[in-house]
Formats: sequence, structure tokens, C-alpha cells
Amino acid sequence: MTDTPSAAPKKKKGPSKAETALLPPFPVLTLAQVVVPATAEGFAAAAAEILAAGVAGFDTESKPTFRPGEVSDGPHVFQFAIDRKAFLFQTCHAACHEVLRELLASAALQKVGFGLKSDRSQTRSKLGVQPAALLDLDSVFRQEGYSGDMGVRAAVGLVLGQRFHKSHKVTTSNWSLLELSPQQKLYAANDAWAALAVWQALRAPGAAGRG
Repeated sequence: MTDTPSAAPKKKKGPSKAETALLPPFPVLTLAQVVVPATAEGFAAAAAEILAAGVAGFDTESKPTFRPGEVSDGPHVFQFAIDRKAFLFQTCHAACHEVLRELLASAALQKVGFGLKSDRSQTRSKLGVQPAALLDLDSVFRQEGYSGDMGVRAAVGLVLGQRFHKSHKVTTSNWSLLELSPQQKLYAANDAWAALAVWQALRAPGAAGRG
């Protein structure tokens, strides 16, 4: 008598938009907690604070492309979030490029975020640097048995039990502008901050086995 092979374990799914809509809101950063340096001194001070933290929520934003065959020249914004504070680096300021290369290449700075595959390739094209110590949290959830990409909205709902809203209008706005709008600053900052908050929760005692 031969043994019947056991069925593969069913993949788990993160919460739907409808499910997370019922949760209490995620405590987002305010504009007072978002730093957008624009001088060499400001870039250096921001980098020193980020490196001192040792870990940062990370994301990038690029001006969207709409025409077939159009190639993005992004990222136009790099976001780093530490505890209750975020820094936005705009690549339209050439003076920040060397600082960004230092942050991205640093193996001592853990950079955590969601959907970072495109960020990695675009960063190489834009700044000529291979990001180090980059942790895509989607891969962490896949290792835990979740299908596809979790994404920040579902992860915040699953891990923190909170609602994280992402505006499609802001997502597809022009990130190459010299002066970002308040809505863009908040969107970019909180994408990185939410990733850090999820990472911190996953590392907390008793976090294993969620879902």
C-alpha cells in the first residue's frame, strides 16, 4: 500500500481593503515630523541621523510614465524613516546624490520596505550604486506562507491591526517637482514609516505566527 502524498499547505492571504477599512487608523506622521533637506549641510545632517539609527523604513517615489515605451528617469524621491521621523531626499538636488549613495551602500544601515525589487534596479540606474542591507518585507511574509506581495496596507492591517490609507491620486502625481506638495510629503514619509512600524512589530516578542 502506497502512501497518498499530502496536499500542499494552503497559502494564507492578507486582509482585504474592505477588512482593513474597519480597523482604527494607523498613527501617521505629521508634516512637523517630515524633513526635506535642500542644502549640503542639511543632507549631511540627515544622513548622520539616519545612519545613527541603524535601521530605517525605506521607499522611493518616481514620476509615473504614461506613454508606451517611456522609460522612467526616477527615483525622484528617496524616503528614510526612523522612529517617528522621516527624511525625504529629492534627486533633483545633485548635492544629495553622494549622501544617498553612502546611505544606500551602507551595510550597517538596514533598510526595510515593501515591493523593493523595482527600487533596487531603478536606484542602480539613477545613482550607479547597488543598495546593501535591503530587506523587502513582502519576502518575509511569503516565507510565512502568504501568497503574492503583502504590501504595506495589508501588512499594517495584519500585524498592527490598523488601517493604512494610500491615495491613488498622490501615488500617480508628479514626484519630480522641485517643491513637493504637503500631500506628497505625507504620503512619501508615511510609506516609509509604516514599513518601519511593521518591521518593529514583527521583531517584537511573541510576533511569530501571526495570521
